[in-house]
Amino acid sequence: MNIFYRLLRRKSLRTNDQPSALSKCLNALDLTALGIGSTLGSGIYVVAGQVAKSVAGPSVILSFVVAAIASILAGLCYAEFGARVPRAGSAYIYSYVTVGELWAFVIGWNLILEYVIGTASVARATSAFIDSITGNVMSHYLKDHLPISVFMLSSYPDFLSLAFTIVLTIILCFGVKESSLLNNIFTLVNLAVVAFVIICGCFKSDLANWQLPKHWDKETNVTDEGGFFPFGIGGVLSGSATCFYAFVGFDVIATTGEEVINPEKAIPISIILCLFVCAVGYIGISSVLTLMVPYYLLDGDTPLSSAFGQVGWKVAEYIIAIGAICSLLTCLLTSMFPLPRIILAMSRDGLLFRFLAKVSRRFKTPILATLISGILAGVMAMMFELKELVDMMSIGTLLAYTLVAACVLLLRYEESGAVESSIQDGAEEVSTGIFRGFGRNAKPTQFSSRVVKVAVSCASLCTIWFGLVEINLIKYIERSTWWALLLLLLPLVLIVACGFIIWSQPENSTQLPFTVPFVPILPIISVVLNIYLMLKLSQATWIRFAVWMVIGFAIYGGYGIWHSNDDPEVGEDEDMDGDDAETQNPAQINSISEASRLLPFHSSHSEVEILRL
Repeated sequence: MNIFYRLLRRKSLRTNDQPSALSKCLNALDLTALGIGSTLGSGIYVVAGQVAKSVAGPSVILSFVVAAIASILAGLCYAEFGARVPRAGSAYIYSYVTVGELWAFVIGWNLILEYVIGTASVARATSAFIDSITGNVMSHYLKDHLPISVFMLSSYPDFLSLAFTIVLTIILCFGVKESSLLNNIFTLVNLAVVAFVIICGCFKSDLANWQLPKHWDKETNVTDEGGFFPFGIGGVLSGSATCFYAFVGFDVIATTGEEVINPEKAIPISIILCLFVCAVGYIGISSVLTLMVPYYLLDGDTPLSSAFGQVGWKVAEYIIAIGAICSLLTCLLTSMFPLPRIILAMSRDGLLFRFLAKVSRRFKTPILATLISGILAGVMAMMFELKELVDMMSIGTLLAYTLVAACVLLLRYEESGAVESSIQDGAEEVSTGIFRGFGRNAKPTQFSSRVVKVAVSCASLCTIWFGLVEINLIKYIERSTWWALLLLLLPLVLIVACGFIIWSQPENSTQLPFTVPFVPILPIISVVLNIYLMLKLSQATWIRFAVWMVIGFAIYGGYGIWHSNDDPEVGEDEDMDGDDAETQNPAQINSISEASRLLPFHSSHSEVEILRL
């Protein structure tokens, strides 16, 4: 078989697929709590204060607004795909049915990296927080008796973070409903503490803290401009890049598609509600924080506790500590939750080793994938110093966001099977020009779909062009050098032109429970913004990312490409795990059938549709 055929083959959601063996027990409330628990974490207790102190000042509020807009754009795209494809796997499964197997593996492999590092880092942070409030007894003892002096490793084995990870791994193995109940309790406590901080902080607010005079920082030897924008508009934008990562985590909702009751409606509602609650929480906390005390007096490590301490409310420090522990434990649970489901989806499709796809008949959870991923994350949390690896989470997340937004565009303008048949029968004639959709009455054809694919690719390349110019020629741009400005503006003009070409094409008329509004404007903005933020990451992060991808391509080239379910040479006996075959459920079959109907193309197991550019 041609190698390009294998790399670009797309997953077909067949109506005769075996149903999932996972338990359908989650509702919209469970999903919303899961998303809030994963998203509303360190951003509340750490990031808001750090950005306000040294990056944006009181205008950190606007930084969170910009970050919220960027996250909501990505969230809308996830919501539409959650309505189209209610399957486990999140961005992995979305890209598999849209842009092909190679990109799907890249996304899935990076999501594994994101969740492993995310779990390990949160476990380490939880352990460090508990250690700090107990006087650093544990760290001092382990450094004295079990020191580690190896580069890139921790200075001591953190057994507490390992214990946290193993205990929550066991809880996840018992069942998704039990895990969801524990998450709901932790999230409720966290939200109560956030409400306490916002309400009580209002009584200690002083508008004069938003109108401060110029201030000189002796640590950085920098004098700011004072007022609401002490670091200027540039501080707001720089702060938004940091605040953006405080919203990372809502995509955990999209990994639960096979465990949700009525996923076509529950997933979009939960994603939007989750992001709205988190945005209100972040903006509210940053507002009262900068109103209570001058921004330059905030403590970078414990801003909330120190702020209430400075205004004389010592009791609030203990309440905030309880909320922080619940928040960190919730983040740890929700960081671990999607990891085995990504592994399950990839193993079930044959891209990773199939034994990882086994689902427990008793607990109806991917127990083997859960145990392996939990142990891996626990060992990393115990042994590794993760400070330099945290940025790798950002690459995986931003790449996933980019692909999901691009996939929304591709599917929205994809030729449907019914339209294809009618055209072949001569039932409808459509012109073949690039701007043939101006009448908005035409239906998508193979040609219009290709035009959209080319335009999306060109817009992505132009974004890379813009980012590289802005990063490498910033000195010439600040001097208003004409050729540098030309190189900066030209890709923006081309991006607008690509958007205009996409808009002029006819859209697919498939009815969905939820669709992204203002297509193609919002998905294009999401793609451009995410690619630009990826380019702002350090070179060291890109090098580590390349190493991780080399390992992944070795697994895919040696195993996945030859064992994919969408390879006609792979027998049907490999298509599903034995445990899954014994747990058929008509409701789950209907869910898969509905997902297949909502996709604008249909293909059989032996006829795999290829993405052609």
